[in-house]
Amino acid sequence: MNVQPIKQRFEIIGGSPLLDRAIEIAVQVAPTDLSVLIQGESGSGKEVMSKIIHAHSARKHGPYHAVNCGAIPEGTIDSELFGHEKGSFTGAHEARKGYFETANAGTLFLDEVGELPLSTQVRLLRVLETGEFIRVGSSKSQKTNVRVVAATNVNMLQAVARGTFREDLYYRLNTVPIHIPALRERKEDIHLLFRWFAQQAATKYKAPTITLREESQQLLVAYRWPGNVRQLRNIVEQMSVIERTREIDAATLRSYLPEENTSLVPAGAGANGPGLDSVSERELIFKFLFDMKSDLNALKEKVNVIAGGQPMQPMGREEILLHHSPAPGTVSIVPASRAAEEDVEHTEVEEVLSLEEKEKELIHKALVKHRNKRKGAAKELGISERTLYRKIKEYGID
Repeated sequence: MNVQPIKQRFEIIGGSPLLDRAIEIAVQVAPTDLSVLIQGESGSGKEVMSKIIHAHSARKHGPYHAVNCGAIPEGTIDSELFGHEKGSFTGAHEARKGYFETANAGTLFLDEVGELPLSTQVRLLRVLETGEFIRVGSSKSQKTNVRVVAATNVNMLQAVARGTFREDLYYRLNTVPIHIPALRERKEDIHLLFRWFAQQAATKYKAPTITLREESQQLLVAYRWPGNVRQLRNIVEQMSVIERTREIDAATLRSYLPEENTSLVPAGAGANGPGLDSVSERELIFKFLFDMKSDLNALKEKVNVIAGGQPMQPMGREEILLHHSPAPGTVSIVPASRAAEEDVEHTEVEEVLSLEEKEKELIHKALVKHRNKRKGAAKELGISERTLYRKIKEYGID
């Protein structure tokens, strides 16, 4: 299949075999009504693939809607997708159509589908299976004819194993999988993309086009690019506006590239800039512990179900009891010899700061750093905007 005309139409730069294969699959599946799950890292260009599918389908003259599931607060996601009736909740002054209603006979692109709440996943599965949905606050079922293309940057099998994503919904969405390669998997395209973005920036800002010296080109290709194509485009635009010299040397380029072990801080930042000194090792460790905490909570629920609500039997010389302790985020360790005698008193092993306190502190720092802009703060913390919104409400952060 000749994919070059498709690349020209959608301004896709590069000749990577992995990218060409993804485009071929998108074109082949487009005439069908099968659900498609596009998987790839953030910034790799997943939405472009959904547009290719829509443009080559029988629905190309119908509506196309793209929804970022991770950017919509959990309390309003059902209303956004399925609509609501007047008076169904506070602020619902009139009835509203959802995306599944307005995208009828067209294509609905659900980006960051892995961020959907479990309750919304149940509704989505019903639509995919029966083509029916119910507005929030209504008891009347409505029909829709929508082709769903979903995308995610998380490992869905791990999400299923953690219990944060329904297994039946995963297999229903994953009828045809498409993998978008990360930029580091298509190194032959990196310099091509740089030149393309440099030309676009020169036209946009009415300035001479920036170029790279030979050592800069080597650095460009060797870099890991955690933010993929989006990160490369942003860096090119920054240099096009800021740098007076149009030929970029390696030192200049390196100052715009974050360290490869974190995408949050520039490599060339000094003591007075937003460098590594401003992100302590302890904070990074606590951030890792926050991710583990959600897995711990899920494990606790499964243990309670298995145990039927009864206390766990001692295992070996010690048993670990997960319970709602006075200090959130702590774990009580009770010797087996004392477990039968002491039902309430446990030996608390506490961190100097609890996980919740440290999490609140990190969120506050990120919001201050980004001047209360949730998008930038969420990116720095490595969580979705919806999760950050929920955490802000949970901790009462002003």
